[in-house]
Amino acid sequence: MRVLQVCAELYPLLKTGGLADVTGALPPALALLGCDTRVLVPGFPALRDGIVEQQLVTDLSGRFGPETVRLYCGLLPGSAVMVYVIDAPQFYDRPGNPYYDSEGRDYPDNDRRFALLGRVAAWLAEGGDSWWQPQVVHAHDWHAGLAMAYLKAREHQTGRRLAGTVYTVHNLAYQGIFSDWSFGALGLPDYFFNLYGLEYHGQVSFMKAGLYYADKLTTVSPTYAREIQRPEQGCGMDGLLASRAHDLHGIMNGVDPAVWNPVSDRLLPANYDAADLSGKAACKRELQAALGLAQRADAPLFCVVSRLAEQKGLNLVLAGLPALVARGGQLALLGSGDPGMEAAFLDAARANPAAVAVKIGYDEALSHRLIAGADAILVPSRFEPCGLTQLYGLAYGTLPLVHRVGGLADSVVDCSLENLAEDRATGCTFDGFTLEAYEAALRRAFALFARPDDLAQVQRCAMRQQFSWDVAARQYLALYEQVAVPA
Repeated sequence: MRVLQVCAELYPLLKTGGLADVTGALPPALALLGCDTRVLVPGFPALRDGIVEQQLVTDLSGRFGPETVRLYCGLLPGSAVMVYVIDAPQFYDRPGNPYYDSEGRDYPDNDRRFALLGRVAAWLAEGGDSWWQPQVVHAHDWHAGLAMAYLKAREHQTGRRLAGTVYTVHNLAYQGIFSDWSFGALGLPDYFFNLYGLEYHGQVSFMKAGLYYADKLTTVSPTYAREIQRPEQGCGMDGLLASRAHDLHGIMNGVDPAVWNPVSDRLLPANYDAADLSGKAACKRELQAALGLAQRADAPLFCVVSRLAEQKGLNLVLAGLPALVARGGQLALLGSGDPGMEAAFLDAARANPAAVAVKIGYDEALSHRLIAGADAILVPSRFEPCGLTQLYGLAYGTLPLVHRVGGLADSVVDCSLENLAEDRATGCTFDGFTLEAYEAALRRAFALFARPDDLAQVQRCAMRQQFSWDVAARQYLALYEQVAVPA
């Protein structure tokens, strides 16, 4: 089966969040199942320059507007995954973040930039590349949502299905909403701008295009699939999602063992496994030294690797930091985002450098060292579609402390007495997004760290958990088989 993945990020070349990890890991996992999968991405500099053995597929200049547009095809480095890259310098050749400028403002032409991604996806589905034509187009998040609309428009115009369609919501809170006047530049039939289409409270929503027009919908955990059908987490789309409940599937993300595996991770100062955790202790010592933290083996070391945003619950971490330090704990944080939150964490580190270390930005190597060297990873998100850092924590025996929502609820089992007795516990969870609930889970974590035998049992149980991309890929393949056009 031939499947085209459409996305804006792709690990290891361009990553701003978990989307890149998914789109980088899913195609190889599908290939192992015999699925011929290719990826379509915008030509952001990191992607345009990182794809190897590129060859020109065609020149599309003038086809979708006056801009220069060329389509190349090459290989993801170190992989057999074929990637199409849209080279459109006017839209994509910009430094820094792919979505917003140096002042943190969305690019004003984001509607046209990501409409082009959808247009090229539909062009490929129609046979634009004479050497390869997908039977299924799988679009990811709002950036690729318009691919579903362009495919449906061509189906209306030609009277035939070009490809089956699957649309994955990675985070419903980011919906790609633009003013109504942007619709005129999208090249879609006028009747697509209505309640039963792209229109959303008088505006254009790329996310809604994906949710409305795709044959099948997925999101990245079973619990989140249920949560987004209710007003609390439906972000205004709950009615549409509930109406499509029979097409909506929650498929848990996986962990790529080639990237995240404490046994073979080359970014660590020492490797280890569940049978021998001495290497983890060495990772902790190295991390404390590198970050300037007090060299204390008995100090529970908590880490955060996250975008600094209210959604991620970092306000709870800030508010609970005095209690964490007072109990003898340490915090190491890597992330960036909200300027006020960045400043508050930096102030905390300056006030107590022996117990708090903060690095603003993103550093892939440091993220591995943090997750290996810490005792616990904090993921107290207000909502969380799947979450990946808690899965990495489990793989490394770094116990997740999580708010029991979305994929966090699907992946972490609390260290209650009954779960300890049944050898099921893998971390600490709390219900209710309050400081009191978070600090109760924090106290439970400290109590666990004070009992070395129980702690080792929970670490071993955590490291036994299997969140494999093979399982997820088989579930996606089953969906593809339901919607694919015949070969």
